[in-house]
This record gives sequence, structure tokens and C-alpha cells, in this order.
Amino acid sequence: MEASIEISPQRVYEVLEGVKDPEMDSISIMDLGMVGEVTTEENNVKVVLLPTFLGCPALEIIKKNTINAVKELPEVKDVQVEFVFHPPWTSDRITERGHVNLRKFGIAPPPRQMEADGSWHIDCAYCGSTYVTMENVFGPTACRSILYCKSCKNVFEAMKPVSTLM
Repeated sequence: MEASIEISPQRVYEVLEGVKDPEMDSISIMDLGMVGEVTTEENNVKVVLLPTFLGCPALEIIKKNTINAVKELPEVKDVQVEFVFHPPWTSDRITERGHVNLRKFGIAPPPRQMEADGSWHIDCAYCGSTYVTMENVFGPTACRSILYCKSCKNVFEAMKPVSTLM
């Protein structure tokens, strides 16, 4: 009789580093701060994810990719993925590596701080200039806006800041 090797939550977290956001494939769901919790019991895995925005069209793809990645671990029998809305995801959950990878992808990361009135400022994703204007708060996805840099003359996208302190 073979001894069963139990899967550790840490091993699952390591695998989730490879699950990318399908709309921004330079950043993992771990670096976006979407992974709320991983639990394991008798080689069954449950992954709790925090959606970045309600109605995000990528959620089902993220769920499928999460299941497929975790099932690659030979000791895993079953994987469940659950989306929860409490605690809510905020842009403060994005890791420093996530900020770097967003910039590499040409998307300005959300600011770490917003003004008291709820306004926010983003530096250019390409040249770092502060001479930026908001072209459209509604970008190609619910989580991004479109901005224009007056220094380098590039249009770029920025992740919208979301905070529980708004």
C-alpha cells in the first residue's frame, strides 16, 4: 500500500504564481492579490479568489486556469475555486512585483494613495512623466482607464485604484 502524500497550501500558492490574468498576461493572480485563501484536506484543494471588479469577463477563465494549474500537481485529487466578495479586493493588494509587471506590460499600476476627494493621479507607464491627462475613465476593461502622456505623446492604460478607504 502506497503512502499518500498530502499537498501543502504553500505548494498550491507556488503553482498559483503561474496563473496569469488572461487580460494582462504579465501579472499573476497572486501578484494581483486575488488569492484570498488556499485550504487543503486529504489532497482536495479549495482556492478562494477575490474578483478585482464585479462583472469582470475574465473570471471564468481565471477559474478554469486555476483549476487546471492546481490539477497538474500529481497528488491533487480535486480542486474547487470559489469567488468571494468579502473581504473585497482592493488595489492595495497588488504586490510590488505586480506593480513592476504591470509597467512592463504598458499598464500604469494604480496609485498607492488617493486624494481625500477620491481623485487619483498616475504617472506615465512608458516614460514616468507626471504630465498626464485622463482621456477616458472607462477603458477596455472594467479595471482600467485610458490616459494620455503629454511628454512622450503616448496613450496608455492604467489600473483603476480601488480602496476600502474611499
